[in-house]
Amino acid sequence: MKKAGPRNDELGPEYDFRDGVRGKYARAYARGSNVVILDPDVASEFRSAKAVNDALRTLIKERKPRARRAV
Repeated sequence: MKKAGPRNDELGPEYDFRDGVRGKYARAYARGSNVVILDPDVASEFRSAKAVNDALRTLIKERKPRARRAV
């Protein structure tokens, strides 16, 4: 077992992880996630992830159906 070295407080006090929960999001991450980075001009048009999802669902419903490819 390693002996703890001197404490290096490079992070400021606002980054206090003492009450953190290890693996809190591990199960959701393991199921898969799809992170999309929006350009700043696009992101500024939305207040939340829900607003982005709602707009995308509206767009999906309004577009013409695409032909499905055979697998």
